[in-house]
Amino acid sequence: MREYLDFEKPLRELEERISRLRKSNSQKQSVLDQIEKQTVRLNELEIELFGNLTPWQHSQIARHPQRPSISNYLESMTQEFLELHGDRLFGDDHAIIGGFALLKERPVMVIGQEKGKTLKERMRRNFGMPNPEGYRKALRLMKMAEKFQRPIITFIDTPGAYPGIDAEQHGQAEAIARNLMTMARLHVPIIAIITGEGGSGGALALGVADRVFILEHSIYSVISPEGCAAILWDDASKAAQAASALKLTAPELLKLGIVDQVIPEPLGGAHRDVETTAQQLLHTIDSTLQQLDKLSPTTLLHERDEKFRKMAAIREIQ
Repeated sequence: MREYLDFEKPLRELEERISRLRKSNSQKQSVLDQIEKQTVRLNELEIELFGNLTPWQHSQIARHPQRPSISNYLESMTQEFLELHGDRLFGDDHAIIGGFALLKERPVMVIGQEKGKTLKERMRRNFGMPNPEGYRKALRLMKMAEKFQRPIITFIDTPGAYPGIDAEQHGQAEAIARNLMTMARLHVPIIAIITGEGGSGGALALGVADRVFILEHSIYSVISPEGCAAILWDDASKAAQAASALKLTAPELLKLGIVDQVIPEPLGGAHRDVETTAQQLLHTIDSTLQQLDKLSPTTLLHERDEKFRKMAAIREIQ
């Protein structure tokens, strides 16, 4: 059953109206004309609504409970996925999924955050917020990928790293920092894709890559809109205002040079057509890996280094 966001209420009302007309099974020309008229209006409204989204509305779509996750993409894009578990230090964090897979018959290492769909699954996945052992598991798998010369594909979708006391006691900041340092020096191609929320250091810990892509309605920011609003105005209800100030939408990130490419989504969001979104991602990943294959490890590291150095460039306006 489709779930609607607050700003999609006009769409729901129209779709329910069309559904009632169709269920009447009436063959009267007036009813058929009304169905056609309402369907045309629905299509026009969708184009108008999703063509003029605010940053806050983009954020809501990025967090949609039915938005596809790494599990969905693995099912649609890869074959022979072999999930690997544990960080070999403390335990296995279910908020991060990782393992070897075949992508168009090419062996790759796939790693990403998983939020889950049902409440029970979300609790088991800690709502996509990894603990230190999750990032250390990811690090172990990245090093394994380098050992066997396999490209690394990361799927980023997290509100952020888990901020609990236990996580801090177990070295959350150190685990994230070590991932950043290691990813910067890995001698294999790395592609990162922001598929939903890209929240703070918890997202960046999987985001140091040769190419960083983002789905059209995803977001990527140093802090959530609610967190930003609470800090700046002591009022989390001003999240919409904060979302505009944070420049967290895909077009804005592309303009700032934070991401390399925006991948289009079906009208209304990736959850409307998971298979089409997955195939679009598959094509982008495959063509990008073919480009990265041509680079020597030395060139790969140099360009990766330059890519992230440019993000911190400061220009003085005379």
